[in-house]
Amino acid sequence: MAVLGLLGKKIGMVQVIEDGGRVVGCTVLQVGPCPVTQIRTPERDGYAAVQVGFGPLADWKATKAERGHTGSNGALRHLAEFPADDYDTVNVGQTLTAAEVFAVGDRVDIQGVGKGKGFQGVVKRHHFAGGPKTHGQSDRHRAPGSIGAGSSPGRVFRGTRMAGRMGGKPASTLNLEVVRVQAERGLIFVNGSVPGATTGLVRIRQTKRKKRSAS
Repeated sequence: MAVLGLLGKKIGMVQVIEDGGRVVGCTVLQVGPCPVTQIRTPERDGYAAVQVGFGPLADWKATKAERGHTGSNGALRHLAEFPADDYDTVNVGQTLTAAEVFAVGDRVDIQGVGKGKGFQGVVKRHHFAGGPKTHGQSDRHRAPGSIGAGSSPGRVFRGTRMAGRMGGKPASTLNLEVVRVQAERGLIFVNGSVPGATTGLVRIRQTKRKKRSAS
């Protein structure tokens, strides 16, 4: 393993039965193939990283600059940068696969864009309890209640939890275990849920966190 992460997409969730009979809920991710499109160097860019691409982009949608940047790999829809533990073994044009970067037992951090829920009230968005259900209260069951005093401070504080747009923001799930790797299909199975909708883009990288103790 040289590069510490790749791009992929979320396929869905399945149950995996381990050798001991334990049933594990896993998210299936299609990871790669990811061509290396550029290598960042401290001398030229001020930092070191490996830039990889994922997913073909229709040629007519790609600009001339995008086609030139990705070269013989064709226009790529997504680009991302990951650190590497050995930059000398990575070359531009090289194609990285799931089995080359991840193995069973690895711990990974996964980032995606959470599902958009649209405009939601405070009960769903912030888990408010709502108002009383009796004593003459007929229309306050899901209302937020008071949002501030009238005369002092005479305004609503910034950050007050109210109704509004919910979801659709970057979210991460950390320190998940890789349970299974299917190299021939480019799939990895991770224990737990992953942010985002099915077919959504995800970033998978080796975690920096310590392995969780068994409970």
